[in-house]
Amino acid sequence: MKRKLVAVAIASAFALPLAAQAQTANVTLYGRLNMTAEVLMNLPQSDGTKGNFYQVSSNSSRLGVRGTESLGGGLNAIFQIESNVSADTGGGLLGTRETFAGLQGGWGTFKIGNFLAPNDDLHPIFGNVPTLTTSILSTASVWSQGLLAKSAGGFDARLGNSVRYDSPRVNGVSFSTQISQFDASAGQGGVSYGSITTQRDHAYVWGTAGYYNNGPIQAGVGYEANNNVRGDGLDDYDLTATGAYNFGVFRLAGVWERLKYDVPSGDVHRDYFGLAGTINVGPGSIYLYGAKAFDGKGSACDINTIGCTRAAGAVGGVAKGDNTAAPEYEISYSYPLSKRTLTYVGYHYIGNESQAAYNYNINAAQGVPAAGFKLKGLAVGLVVFF
Repeated sequence: MKRKLVAVAIASAFALPLAAQAQTANVTLYGRLNMTAEVLMNLPQSDGTKGNFYQVSSNSSRLGVRGTESLGGGLNAIFQIESNVSADTGGGLLGTRETFAGLQGGWGTFKIGNFLAPNDDLHPIFGNVPTLTTSILSTASVWSQGLLAKSAGGFDARLGNSVRYDSPRVNGVSFSTQISQFDASAGQGGVSYGSITTQRDHAYVWGTAGYYNNGPIQAGVGYEANNNVRGDGLDDYDLTATGAYNFGVFRLAGVWERLKYDVPSGDVHRDYFGLAGTINVGPGSIYLYGAKAFDGKGSACDINTIGCTRAAGAVGGVAKGDNTAAPEYEISYSYPLSKRTLTYVGYHYIGNESQAAYNYNINAAQGVPAAGFKLKGLAVGLVVFF
């Protein structure tokens, strides 16, 4: 009993000054639970037939705390600790989402920590914002090869060991730049931000993007480069341009992307183009998206020729040669039940040609062939914000 009283006294002694500091630091607790029931259609079964897979998923569910402290002269200290919440199976990992400390003033924002790159800020311009750009409905699937980790050539990863600067917006124009070192530090839950090998290879990711947001017009251009991240001498880049115009009841958006990879047999690149429309229907929204990743080109060996393996002429879904294209379609409807509760339903199709191997970014289909599989998925979601 005495031990319990001592523990309570110690906790109280720490809690009171911490609470006072929290009040002066303007601390906010926030989060959301985003749950979906999903059906992945016509997937290979254990008996050799094809059938549907059913899954419940927690999509970018999170719990976070953020705060600011005035340092005087228009300068603020800022911080955020955002954690993953696995609401489908229970549990979560502390600080694995947007987590940083920084300074903010009239000159812009500087921060250091673990967060997404500037290219990711282009996604809301053309992506499926009504369904929160997550679940199997994520439009960062073929675009950016979002499923792949950085060490495998992906361009939608959260980057540890990052330093970033965001400029203020002037007449609708702003820009961001960020660098992430792949040193020998390790993250939680099997997430790796480098190794002694990548540190010796001086591996890093550098990204920058410019944005325009003024009235009905939004636009952005971003460039992101993986340098030695997949191995010494193997460099990748993603160049994306996107724009949108809001007509009121209808918003039209477009995106173009060039992905380029170094591979053992040379290099391979492919272009991607998509159009999206968001239609306001009362309080709800219909989202329509159509896109295509075109055949891969470059100096790498042709994946259709004898002796050219995927390891030699491809990275993820991107491969050199004919029949490496993939059309992509999506339709969804979202409806707010209240200011804090949202529901949605959507269908997402990726039509890989015989040598293409793209997959969903979030909640990827498992056990599918290495190339040529056509993905069809339906998701029903419920989101609670707090």
